[in-house]
Amino acid sequence: MNFLSISQLLQRHLLWFLIAVYVIAVVLPVPGLRIRNISFGEITIYQQKMNISLLMMMLAILMFNAGLGLQISHIKKYFEKKFVLLAGLIANVIIPIIYIFGVTLLMRLWTEPVEVQYILVGLALVAAMPIAGGSTAWAQNANGNLALSLGLVLFSTLLSPMITPVMFNIFGEMASEKFETVLQGLAVYGSGAFLGLWVVLPSLLGIAVRFIVSEDWIVGGMHYLKFINSIVLLLLNYSNAAVSLPQAIAEQDYDFLAITMVISAGLCLTLFAVGYGMSRLFKLDRAERVSLMFGLGMNNNGTGLVLASLALSSYPNVMVPIIFYNLVQHIAAGSVNEVMNRKASG
Repeated sequence: MNFLSISQLLQRHLLWFLIAVYVIAVVLPVPGLRIRNISFGEITIYQQKMNISLLMMMLAILMFNAGLGLQISHIKKYFEKKFVLLAGLIANVIIPIIYIFGVTLLMRLWTEPVEVQYILVGLALVAAMPIAGGSTAWAQNANGNLALSLGLVLFSTLLSPMITPVMFNIFGEMASEKFETVLQGLAVYGSGAFLGLWVVLPSLLGIAVRFIVSEDWIVGGMHYLKFINSIVLLLLNYSNAAVSLPQAIAEQDYDFLAITMVISAGLCLTLFAVGYGMSRLFKLDRAERVSLMFGLGMNNNGTGLVLASLALSSYPNVMVPIIFYNLVQHIAAGSVNEVMNRKASG
């Protein structure tokens, strides 16, 4: 089996590989924990020390490849759909806030208040992150409008250093006093320095490289980029799952795992549904509907996982909602892709 076949196999069955790394994290967590401890030193930005860990480097690789994957010819087309693009970006912020606020009200009946806070903070990390670069790949597979999909990813990423801290502060108002402090700390830690250095800068560097190198080089290397992205995504999920899932299962806290899965899935499916509803409202065509659904439903959980692992290492259960959301968004994306392709062929 050659490299191209391996890359295609990984792409086609990424969901199953993702499930597999979660299982491995439960039964063999030690390598995942060691990955988290690999560091390449420290840097200081605006008097704030930042550890250059392997997790950070993997996040930068994901964002660089996302920027490299943007097709420059599509940039001018973003503004042809500026109202849909703006509506999508606003919905990507507003809908999770409404959903999570509703969850905090309903979960007052839950017998373990601290578990409610874990779910709230975990979902806050999901909601506050920019739109996943992988949404463009799903949109392309489903014959979506790539210009709209790329626009949602690009602008949500560029705006993240401003939007993310604001969202953390909003979610902090919903949390208990202890976890309000945690979220306010994330607003500081996860603002300009972190998102600017490890999310925005690598994305812009990827776009700059795309301008410089030939299109043939990009097309020829796309299989390698997709393979690297898949491996990095799997390693990030394995490393972070190794922290949280073994502990939750060892404690036999199955009700926490079950309710977290339900709530995480609810947020993801709500966002996919809102994307579909907005497409009907704006009378978008099928291609635009697909891109809007993937853009709203898929968030950059790699960034959320890295931020959680660095700033919230003493609260491993916070990672559980992020891990579950990442799993559900790929299941939802695969299901939408299958339905849309059947309708197109029918």
